[in-house]
Amino acid sequence: MPERAFVGFGFGPIQAGLFLCEAAASGAFSRLVVAEIVDDVVLSVRRAGGAYSVNIATSTGIEKRRVSGVEIYNPLREPDREELIRAVAEASELATALPSVRAYGCGRPGDPVDILGRGIRKKLEDSSFPAAVLYAGENHNHAAELLDEALASAFGIQGNGRFQAVNTVIGKMSGVVSDERQMAEQELAPVTPGAGRAFLVEEFNRILIGRIAIPGFRRGIAAFEEKPDLLPFEEAKLYGHNAVHALIGYLLRIRGAARMSDAASFPDILALARDAFLQESGAALCSKYAGLDPLFSVDGFAVYADDLIRRMLNPHLRDSVARVTRDPRRKLGWDDRLVGTMRLALSRGIEPNRFALGAAAALKAVAAEENISENEALESLWGEEAADSAMKRRVRDLIARSLPCLK
Repeated sequence: MPERAFVGFGFGPIQAGLFLCEAAASGAFSRLVVAEIVDDVVLSVRRAGGAYSVNIATSTGIEKRRVSGVEIYNPLREPDREELIRAVAEASELATALPSVRAYGCGRPGDPVDILGRGIRKKLEDSSFPAAVLYAGENHNHAAELLDEALASAFGIQGNGRFQAVNTVIGKMSGVVSDERQMAEQELAPVTPGAGRAFLVEEFNRILIGRIAIPGFRRGIAAFEEKPDLLPFEEAKLYGHNAVHALIGYLLRIRGAARMSDAASFPDILALARDAFLQESGAALCSKYAGLDPLFSVDGFAVYADDLIRRMLNPHLRDSVARVTRDPRRKLGWDDRLVGTMRLALSRGIEPNRFALGAAAALKAVAAEENISENEALESLWGEEAADSAMKRRVRDLIARSLPCLK
């Protein structure tokens, strides 16, 4: 009987601090395998004997966790690629945690699609290999479907009952710390000895995944929670978690704050953010998904909002305002966290004045970074994706009306 493996793609804080961490803690896997294309990272983990460290920010401080028994391979190197293909065949659970869905590739040697396709094909040819589920951890509502399409296109793999990719909703805040001073002040454990960088993640661990349809499949990673339809929860993350995080970040940027935890010194920002959470995005989502789940109720969303704001203020995460507010033009995208939330609220008959203020603060960041006027920045947002001209005018008017409030 082949060994049962866990295989991860990408070795960043979500893979290391969530998927691999949970796989190791479960005791359900005889192999822990990860693919990483940066040679220095691969070599450092190997030099450490297949072990790495992750720092977990709790409400009271930092907990250090060491994960051992990890095999790490570079898929761009032929011998390593063959090891990864074999590991995929042996895997019962896998996880991708890549920078974006574009990193899946199209089946060229070393692409995740290439490694997965060739490993899954071995499963189909040999029934002694276990069926497998893959957790698509990229920040995209249809990551699993896009991966399925790539596998079908490159290898003809689809609907075989032996492999299933599922979407995820990961509300776990995480990052890589490379600042020597912060690492020393917080006494962070480096990823590997002498690595000069550390993984820092919050302890929150309620991760949602799509419903697994493989008959009789039992997950080794039991901590995740299956949902028959993830879309409502993905929207709650984007229009709740991500939107309020950005709202607080851009308002703190206006005030000159450095850390997200500095929001505790600005009760007006916190009050506005909570009201935006409950009365704008929360009210819209509860209207749209009433009765679907306890989350989509007045009480359920209040618990969600208060817990999330408390987590955002965790001083041990040291989350920077600069990180949260980078790439403001993207975050003002028609379907992204700020404008997308405004559109959702307007579609449910709610005027999103608080999120308009956050969008105005983000717009000021665009103007400053691109050395253009705020009006030019506003006029340059949204192209063909904003086909609804009436909605476009309403959103623009709300943002323009909010700009003077920030002076």
